[in-house]
Amino acid sequence: MRSLFARLAATISELKANPNEVLNQANGEPIVILSHNKPRAYMVPVETFEQMQEQLEDYRLLQEARKRMDDESVPVTIDELRAAIQEKSAQGVEQA
Repeated sequence: MRSLFARLAATISELKANPNEVLNQANGEPIVILSHNKPRAYMVPVETFEQMQEQLEDYRLLQEARKRMDDESVPVTIDELRAAIQEKSAQGVEQA
């Protein structure tokens, strides 16, 4: 049997009949929507969805950072970095 990730379940018929009541009963928690006693969808509050999206983006960035940590690095001194920045800046001014 499949795990459900919500404490409250509502059928599609209940949701159609009185969506505000279903939302009020949820108290900001996710709701699993059932069709023929099978989960068909989850309904989550906007704030929860936005937090989930931010966490997914943070995870994606973490994975990218970990991947880049495995890349070979090139040792550079701060003076070399400053010189390279100044050179790029001078090239930009010449092109303008």
